[in-house]
Amino acid sequence: MTTHPSVALYLDLMAKVITRYGFEGHHVTVMPDLQSYDYYLWELLQQAMPDRDIRLVETGEFRADLREVGQDWPVDAESMVGLKRLANIRFCVEQALSDGVPGDVIETGVWRGGSCIYMRAVLKAHGVSDRTVWVADSFQGLPAPSGEHVADVGSDFHKYDELAISVEQVKDNFRRYDLLDDQVRFIEGWFADTLADAPIEQLAVLRLDGDMYSSTVEALDALYHKLSPGGFVIVDDYGAVPACAKAVHDFRDKHGITDPIEIVDWTGAFWRKGAPS
Repeated sequence: MTTHPSVALYLDLMAKVITRYGFEGHHVTVMPDLQSYDYYLWELLQQAMPDRDIRLVETGEFRADLREVGQDWPVDAESMVGLKRLANIRFCVEQALSDGVPGDVIETGVWRGGSCIYMRAVLKAHGVSDRTVWVADSFQGLPAPSGEHVADVGSDFHKYDELAISVEQVKDNFRRYDLLDDQVRFIEGWFADTLADAPIEQLAVLRLDGDMYSSTVEALDALYHKLSPGGFVIVDDYGAVPACAKAVHDFRDKHGITDPIEIVDWTGAFWRKGAPS
């Protein structure tokens, strides 16, 4: 796809702002150990002031090398995935557009919405008005392990309130960039209850960021058959969360998927579904 310099400039700047690459101050978010005294005090403060956004931060210099690959936790950025994984999103969406792969784009598990905001920015920058960005999340954090999947046993993602971002906050983040419009649609609820019946006809890009085995396989079960030939599957937690990688490989083995998996950075990965039609 031939990209006008102004489009490239806009999308490059959007990626930096969404991740606060080079824009952040001298504090970084700290996630205390669940068994620590720091966590106990933090939890007491959250209970005492439920209407406040209470975080633990520490003094620290911005590190470009960590932010590039999403290995730190931005204080107020809309995304923690880093520049390389945002560049991968842009590549997949632009390649799908260039090749005429039909369908919408979706992320399952959106946190503050940064990756979806970037998807919408890519479509906007290229003047695409006939594709929808689907924003799917519980908007109340991750589920506790149900016991159905052994790989999720011991997962404590559900204990981190920082991962529970309301749908209104995500919508506000879209508004911040003037990108909340009728091409953005929200799917609110647990994946097992919402994705299979979501009114999605076709997909060109399916991005998974559910962390757990259950969240990953539920999204694949519900949506992979809607991914057009030539479409892309992006897995955010492939390298960082063994349960997520196991869900991916179990699904691929079950359905005989042999399309090669490509690595984005220390945790992100993606593959392309067959050949473009």
